[in-house]
Amino acid sequence: MNIREVATEYRMASWAQAVQERTANGQSIKAFCRDRGISQNTYYYWQRKLREAACEGLASVSEAAAEQSLVPAGWAMCKPAETVPAKAVVIEINGIRVQVESDTDPELLAKTCRMLKSLC
Repeated sequence: MNIREVATEYRMASWAQAVQERTANGQSIKAFCRDRGISQNTYYYWQRKLREAACEGLASVSEAAAEQSLVPAGWAMCKPAETVPAKAVVIEINGIRVQVESDTDPELLAKTCRMLKSLC
């Protein structure tokens, strides 16, 4: 890893910590930015860069990782009752919302779960 990559990782980690702190405190973006002395545009830039990095991470998951269990370690696989057809399940963690439909690709869901777990 070169110096540029280390610097990028450091910035991303500090931005992620700031976004998680705001979410955990339940503060509005406006109030958070005012307290931190940053512009709202800066906050939204951080948020966009973190989301882009998360998407890149999902896209770069190797085939070997995809062959692993569809359920990440520490998670439980739940099956809906067969008598109650579910149209969709919505999972929301720290302001991140994922909607899982009955036809959602299990591999995509597993990759998404792994990425969310790494961000939390």
